[in-house]
Amino acid sequence: MSPRRQVTYSQHPNHAARAAHAKGEKQFRTYDTSLIRPKRNPIFAILGVIVLLAAIGGIVFGVFTFLKGCSANELLPEGEQVEVVISEGEGVKSVAKTLYDKGLIANTTEFTDRVSAMGAENALQPGTYVFTGGQPVDDMITMMQKPPEIPKFTVPEGSTIAETAEIVAQASEGRITADEFVKATSKASVYAGDYAFLEEVGDASLEGFLFPKTYQIGEEATVDTIVRSMLNQYSSETAKLDWSVVENAGLTRYDALKLASIVEKESDKDHRATVASVFYNRLANGMQLQSDATVAYFVGHDPTPEDVNTDNPYNTYFIFGLPPTPINSPSLECLQAVCAPEQTNYLYFYFEPDENGQMTYTFSETYEEHQAAYE
Repeated sequence: MSPRRQVTYSQHPNHAARAAHAKGEKQFRTYDTSLIRPKRNPIFAILGVIVLLAAIGGIVFGVFTFLKGCSANELLPEGEQVEVVISEGEGVKSVAKTLYDKGLIANTTEFTDRVSAMGAENALQPGTYVFTGGQPVDDMITMMQKPPEIPKFTVPEGSTIAETAEIVAQASEGRITADEFVKATSKASVYAGDYAFLEEVGDASLEGFLFPKTYQIGEEATVDTIVRSMLNQYSSETAKLDWSVVENAGLTRYDALKLASIVEKESDKDHRATVASVFYNRLANGMQLQSDATVAYFVGHDPTPEDVNTDNPYNTYFIFGLPPTPINSPSLECLQAVCAPEQTNYLYFYFEPDENGQMTYTFSETYEEHQAAYE
C-alpha cells in the first residue's frame, strides 16, 4: 500500500482550515512580543531630538536676524544729537550696527546698500562724529568720508610746566584751566605706578617729562588723558636711547633729563653735543655748572648779577651738581646729545649773536681762554 501523501492547507484549503488559520493569526497578533524584539539604542533617539532642536533654533535665529536687518528700529528723536565713534579699520557692517544701536538708521541692510551705491565701502574714515536724529543717510555717509577736525595744540621744545599749562588752557578754551593742569602735574608719584621711568622722581613734579610735540584735544579730553598722552610720548621717544654713557658717568636717567633740559637752553642745533661735553667735564671735575638757564628758571627772566648771587636750589652758581628737577621739557635731540656727547676737554663756553643774529660759540679749556673770549 503506497504511503499517504500529506496535503497542506495552502495546497487544498477548505472552510475549516481557513477558519482555523484566521483564528490563529488573530491570536498571534495579540501576543506580547516585546521580549523577543531586538532592543533599540536610546542614544539615537536623543541625538534625533538634539538635531531637531538645533534645526528649529537655526530657523528662529535666521528669522530674528532677518527681521533685525530689515525691520524698523526705534529712531532717535528728530533734532536730538548723539556722538558716534568710528574706530580704525572698522567695517561698513560694524558701522551700520553702531548707527542702528544709536537710533540713527531704521535698519542696517538699507544703510550698507546705500554705502555700496555711493561707492564708499572703503572711504569711511575713523573719527568722532556728531549726528542728529532724522539726518539723511546720505549726509551721514558723506560726513564719514571726511572726519571732523579735532583741535590740536603744540608744546614747543624747552617749555616748562607753567608754559604748557597756559597752552592747554587756551587750546581747550578754558575747559581745562592752567591751575588744574599745574596741579595734575605737581607730583610724579601719582603716575609712577603706570610709568616705570618716574619711579626715581618721587614727589617732584613732572617737569621735563611732558614731551614737546603736537597733541589732539577733543571734547572728551581731560587733564589726565592729556598728561598721559605726553608721558606716553616721552616713553615712546626715549625707548631707543642708549643710556650707557650716562650710566658710566655715574648719572641716572633722571639726571640725564635734567642735564638735557639745561643743554636745551644753552645750545643751538649745531652745538648740542659740544655743550653737553662741557657740562659732563665740569661735573667730572667737581665744578659748578654755572648755567644762567637754571637761574632764569626760578627767577622767570634773564638773570641779573643780583639773581646770580641768589641762594636757590636751582642756582648752579651756588650749588654743585644738577638742580632738583629738569628746568623744561627738552627735545629728543638734546637727550641724544646727553647720551652721546662730543669728547672734548672744554670746561667753558661763551656764545653771542653775530651781525646776522646767529649765535656764535667759543669753547675753552682754561679759564684764561674763556676770559679772553669776552674781549
